[in-house]
Amino acid sequence: MKFMKLGTRPDTFYTEEATRSVISDVPGDLVIRINNISYLLHQFSLLPKCGLLQRLRLDSEDSNTVTIELHDIPGGEDAFEMCAKYCYGITINLSAHNFVSAFCAAKFLRMTEAVEKGNFTTVKLTEWSENLGIFRRCVDSIVEKILTPPAQVTWSYTYTRKGFNKQQQSVPKDWWTEDISDLDIDLFRCIIIAIKSTYMLPPQLIGEALHVYACRWLPDATKITPPESSVSQTDNVAENHRKIIEIIVNMIPGDKGSVSVGFLLRLLSIANHLGASTVTKTELIRRSSLQLEEATVSDLLFPTQSSSNKHYYDIDLVAAVLDSFLLLWRRTSPAPTENSQSMRSIRKIGKLIDSYLQVVARDINLPVSKVLSVAEALPDIARKNHDDLYKGINIYLKEHPEMSKSDKKRLCRPLDCQKLSPEVRTHAVKNERLPLRTVVQVLFFEQEKGSRANDQRMSAQEQLLSRGKQIPLVRDELSKLQLDRHEQTSRLEGIGKAPAPSESSSRDHQKIKRTDKKMPLESEKKVAREEIEEEETKDGGSSRSKINARKEIMPLQS
Repeated sequence: MKFMKLGTRPDTFYTEEATRSVISDVPGDLVIRINNISYLLHQFSLLPKCGLLQRLRLDSEDSNTVTIELHDIPGGEDAFEMCAKYCYGITINLSAHNFVSAFCAAKFLRMTEAVEKGNFTTVKLTEWSENLGIFRRCVDSIVEKILTPPAQVTWSYTYTRKGFNKQQQSVPKDWWTEDISDLDIDLFRCIIIAIKSTYMLPPQLIGEALHVYACRWLPDATKITPPESSVSQTDNVAENHRKIIEIIVNMIPGDKGSVSVGFLLRLLSIANHLGASTVTKTELIRRSSLQLEEATVSDLLFPTQSSSNKHYYDIDLVAAVLDSFLLLWRRTSPAPTENSQSMRSIRKIGKLIDSYLQVVARDINLPVSKVLSVAEALPDIARKNHDDLYKGINIYLKEHPEMSKSDKKRLCRPLDCQKLSPEVRTHAVKNERLPLRTVVQVLFFEQEKGSRANDQRMSAQEQLLSRGKQIPLVRDELSKLQLDRHEQTSRLEGIGKAPAPSESSSRDHQKIKRTDKKMPLESEKKVAREEIEEEETKDGGSSRSKINARKEIMPLQS
């Protein structure tokens, strides 16, 4: 970050017995009290530059040491000390981080050129500057630089992301996010609002600036301990953190995906720890649920914020976000079909929650009720199978060997044995940790499934046998019809004659042989028709014999 250096002397301020002083051969004769800190300084260094101190010195009793209280100085003791160092000629660095507070403190102390030429502030300021319009001017200047295309950025900037090399890589789009993260939250808010009003930067870039600022000023959500067991924070620090998180949440762009779901969940965990407003926590739960599909298991793992809970993981946070997701899902997907987007969405959440349960189940202090509050919240269609749920239950049973029978039954309540794969069912039958009732259910389902499979096999075999019995009957019937036709033809040729072996009988004999050889039915029909027509043509055949012959062949043609 750019800064301006004033003064040339080294810093000689030090602290002794709660009093800040400066190394000097001359004893101090000016005591300045600000809040709980006292400064022992020198009148000859401060009074010539500070018009306020000159007036207060005249109002005080004439004594060797003068005591002045400045509890209402803007910027507090830090801003006053910067002004005091300027009076001593000690080097100070002015930057966007401390310029406003130093400027306000100098104005309060009346460090103008009317008091001494070349002072900290000057009376040659426009009217807006006198009314602290400098804020607007600074904000406009910063926003103008932020909106500059990265390719045109020629000034220095702070960018400490891992793996980034300024000499080898071009200027990143978020080059400015770390620099403005050093600002006070009120000034930071003014800059972000001004940037959003231009509509020139994508919401993801604004979200990244909020993420960087939160990481800079808020506590780490993964390392937070319950308030009662941690070192007590001052009320001012806790209040400042609450103010920061509430302002950040209000500035998150409304576009979905402007910040990651992991960042939203971290803010929710911090908000619970700090005791943020209900409005802030409700908004974070809503925003997190909208992007829950993007979450990973690691995004859901946060320590509990209540000292009354002996377990480590914050299950209530996940349950609240899951409930919010399901409320919206049921409202928008009343009857999801198998391959619809809503079905894919709920199945993805089901997979995420079951994987999450497999991790938190290793917490030896996690009660069964907490597991069920998440496991049973999902609808039945959220799980295509229950293999992952079974793994989570098995891990919990393994890590909690002293569970009662009733707790084991409660834990296995959401498990559907019919949705277990064959491999998992085999494991469940041999799993001694499961309650007997669950094992019996698995065995019953296996037996019922095996019985259905046997019934299907028996039905198929019976159908095959039935079809096999029908084929010889058809062939026998055809042979019988052909023999009857041969006898009737012989009677037409002459009754009482002893017929010699004829071509017809020879063919009948061959036909029977063909029948015995299981000639196809259609071929046998064709042969019979040809033989009758040939017989009628050869002997001239009376009209009666033709009629009888056609009557005899009709069953074969039908």
